[in-house]
Order: sequence, then C-alpha cells, then structure tokens
Amino acid sequence: LCGRKHWIAHVLRPKGFLVLDKGACRALVDGGKSLLPSGILEVHGEFGVGASIHCRNEQGKVLAAGLSNYASPDLEKIKGRNSAKIEEILGYKDSDEAIHRDNLVLIHDVMPDVRAGDTDQ
Repeated sequence: LCGRKHWIAHVLRPKGFLVLDKGACRALVDGGKSLLPSGILEVHGEFGVGASIHCRNEQGKVLAAGLSNYASPDLEKIKGRNSAKIEEILGYKDSDEAIHRDNLVLIHDVMPDVRAGDTDQ
C-alpha cells in the first residue's frame, strides 16, 4: 500500500460506516470503482466531509475504508439515489462519488482472504 492508503487503512479511526448493496460491494472489490450513493443502503455514525469511514456488506463484514466526500446527514439524504439527483436533493454537489477510489482502501488489500461475496463474519 502507498503511504496515503496505508494512512487511511491503518492510522485513521473510522467515525462511522456505510452498509452497501451487493452491486456496490462488487464494484469496489472486483472493479476497483469509486463508491456511488446509489449503492448505499444504510449510514451509521455522525461524521463530516473528509472523515474516515468503513464500508460493510449486508452481513456486516468490513470491505473497505475510505474518506467521505459528504457528511453523514447528507449521505443519509442521497443514499440509494442516482448521482445525477445529488444537487436536486442537497442543493449542491461536490462530487458524484460518496467515496472516490483514490481515497478508498480495500481491506482485502491488507487481508487477502476477505472478499465481497463472503457471508461469514
């Protein structure tokens, strides 16, 4: 891991977490994509823009750590919605992504046995 991603994965303490649908889990783990609001099912915790948060699958397994582009109250409003609707919903749009892939570290990069499809905890 490069220095920045090591810092995100190991140094920062998460302020909250997101529960993602299966499609978002696949996009992150298998596709190396950014996290879009449309793939977020639940928002947990109170955090601001730039906060460290974890991404979990529906079974609760942590898949990734990243820096949020939106504060938790705004993510709550745009979760499950298309990125094209962000400005309409919030009155502003800083980013199409909830977490950009440059600010996202897959936990399986650190622990190779963790995969999005795993159902055990």
